[in-house]
Order: sequence, then C-alpha cells, then structure tokens
Amino acid sequence: MRQIPVDTSTAMVMVAQPPAPKVANRQTGEIATDRETGATLMTIDVMFVLDGNAEILNLTVPQTGVSGELAMGTPVALTGVVARPWENEFNGQKRHGISFRAVAVTSLSAAQAA
Repeated sequence: MRQIPVDTSTAMVMVAQPPAPKVANRQTGEIATDRETGATLMTIDVMFVLDGNAEILNLTVPQTGVSGELAMGTPVALTGVVARPWENEFNGQKRHGISFRAVAVTSLSAAQAA
C-alpha cells in the first residue's frame, strides 16, 4: 500500500481527544493490534496547525509510541507520520479517504517543564 510521509516539523500540534484503544470490530469489541509487532493500536485526535490553517487529524499509534500525559490541549511532537489513501465498498457504496499513522506521539509539556 502506498504511504506518503507527512512533514510535521513546522506545524503546531496539540491533543484534541486523548488516546483510546482502536476498535477493530465494533460488533465484538475486538481491539486492533499492529500486524508486525502485536502492539495494541490507539487512536488519538490532534489539532494540526500549519500556516494559519487548522485540521483535526485522527492518528493511529501503537500503544508503545504514546508517551507522557496526553490530555486535551497538550502540545505534542509527532514522529514518523504517514498518510495512506484508502477505498472500500460496503453495501454498494464506495467510500474513500486518507488515514494517518504515527510511530509516536510525545507530550511536549513535560519537556517544557524540565
């Protein structure tokens, strides 16, 4: 699958919704895991501000990559962000979009306090 690297070095990023386990199957409640490492996957919404434009991105991150206190409004650093275009068909309806995945989301509030 095609992955597009995302440069986050000049953006301001903060937590919009704290991390929560990613659900793989809503009917069974099964939690998603990384296919390569087996780590539990988390979702976290971040506000991504670049050149005066703000977007809310829903990131998927392995639980091992979530560090620090990530409460709403916490400034964070993103590591290894990639965008992946996707498309599927369900009940004859085609859907498409872009999913975002990061290797790590790290709180900057602990670093600023030190």
